[in-house]
Amino acid sequence: MARMKAIEAAVHILRKEGISTAFGVPGAAINPMYAAMKHLGGIQHYLARHVEGASHMAEGYTRTNPGNIGVCIGTSGPAGTDMVTGLYSASADSIPMLCITGQAPTSKLHQEDFQAVDITSIVKPVTKWSMTILEAAQLPGAFQKAFQIMRGDRPGPVLLDLPYNVQMAEIEFNPDLYEPLTPSKPKATESQAERALTMLNESEHPLIVAGGGIFNADASDQLVELAEILNVPVIPTLMGWGSIPDDHPLMAGMVGLQTSHRYGNATMLASDFVMGIGNRWANRHTGSVEVYTEGRKFVHIDIEATQIGKIFGPDLGIVSDAKVALELMITIAKEWKASGKLTDRNAWVGECQERKRTMLRRSDQDNVPVKPMRVYEEMNKAFGPDACYVATIGLSQIAAAQFLHVYKPRHWINAGQAGPLGWTVPAALGVRAADPDRKVVALSGDYDFQFMIEELAVGAQFNLPYIHVVVNNAYLGLIRQHQAGNFDIDYCVQLAFDNVNAPDLQGYGVDHVSVVEGLGCKAIRVTQPDDIAPAFAKAQELMDEFKVPVMVEVIIERVTNIAMGMEINNIKEHEDILDVE
Repeated sequence: MARMKAIEAAVHILRKEGISTAFGVPGAAINPMYAAMKHLGGIQHYLARHVEGASHMAEGYTRTNPGNIGVCIGTSGPAGTDMVTGLYSASADSIPMLCITGQAPTSKLHQEDFQAVDITSIVKPVTKWSMTILEAAQLPGAFQKAFQIMRGDRPGPVLLDLPYNVQMAEIEFNPDLYEPLTPSKPKATESQAERALTMLNESEHPLIVAGGGIFNADASDQLVELAEILNVPVIPTLMGWGSIPDDHPLMAGMVGLQTSHRYGNATMLASDFVMGIGNRWANRHTGSVEVYTEGRKFVHIDIEATQIGKIFGPDLGIVSDAKVALELMITIAKEWKASGKLTDRNAWVGECQERKRTMLRRSDQDNVPVKPMRVYEEMNKAFGPDACYVATIGLSQIAAAQFLHVYKPRHWINAGQAGPLGWTVPAALGVRAADPDRKVVALSGDYDFQFMIEELAVGAQFNLPYIHVVVNNAYLGLIRQHQAGNFDIDYCVQLAFDNVNAPDLQGYGVDHVSVVEGLGCKAIRVTQPDDIAPAFAKAQELMDEFKVPVMVEVIIERVTNIAMGMEINNIKEHEDILDVE
């Protein structure tokens, strides 16, 4: 055994658990950890401008590749409270993430010491587990347990709180003898898989709904393989978008009240059986349970036992890791196909493909000011099938889901359930840090962009280049649309003002180009639809030359209503429909 500071043991454990990257902000109460990282090496640290930003960077890092775990580090007191939004976002979307906070010495915790706060109690509702480590000898076991909990069952975030004296105390620890604990993963049985497939095979118009659990299980290949064997269409949820390529003949569109396709909703309403895998029946996907479930049977496969029946009782519930369940069903389906037992689905698949071909929304408008739909059409053309889109909330995100195309797993990175404004910039930086070769394209409305715009300086300092498309209508657009539709008001949602330093903005307010350039990045502003494509090409050139984030701001019309509704059978369309013959 070796004698070392407890915090040095923590850094050794991080490295043994595969951690090579961390995001954070140092402070007095966590400086022992920074000293250990400096002394031991092996962990690249990105200095955020705000601890919430660091937490979203860690989220983006985790969401990028299978097996990643983002790490966020902060000092005592407000650093931990700043992390709460990131922990909530990660918890809501089943994202493993480790947050580490410094803390006042244990002898001072009861004395209202400077920046001493009971952070573990504060974050309890938004973490899988949190612990203030009061004994130095407990630290290795706590870190070991943290990784097992984050990775096991339904993944999620953990916070470890480290009092200063605990970090500094010496303990016996041998890094060479450390081994990660095996995470728990429930597994479907063969009989369960066979029953699920029997129910599907007996239906006339079956669908598979693929949720974010497909990505957590790294099971996109298995999903597509099963769908192809069965010849059954797939409806990805927003969190499962990309689990099957958008241009795959069995990709039947997304369903929901906002982030959905006309053809996806129509296909869901025409179905009589749905097998959900790794999804949670979120209300923006289902609308009311009555409309969503009427006339169809359901199988629900999820890794979390209490998720089964939470929204509605399925006809069959199976608690299982998605990959395990899919692999079992693939084996059975292959046997059934070889014996001619599978039902012929060609007619049903043909119906779904015809809806996908014809039930489209327009995105070719030439209006000035620019209609946002045109921006997404140009993004599809410019960035192509390798683009990895990062977005969080608002009309920009809703319209993006309606008009963009995603072709690869983990190439739509979105804070789905929490949707915190400001998430996009730091999350995109986390994605870039996780995969330097990925074509990262972030998308924000002007308000989301302004929330944590300071984090662009991180991209400039550490050379984390990506393209950030900002659609600027100088409005809280989604809230304006909700106010207008439900309260007949337009109140406290306008961001427009006459900027005395930028009269050419014509009342749109904040000069994002000046702010972005002031943070060390590059920026382009576009006002004409035909200038969007050249701007995207120029952004790529600037990004390649300067290795910094590049913003392309498109000034769009101030009021655009995006298709949405309260039920999947009653979506209000606000734009002309493109009829395809």
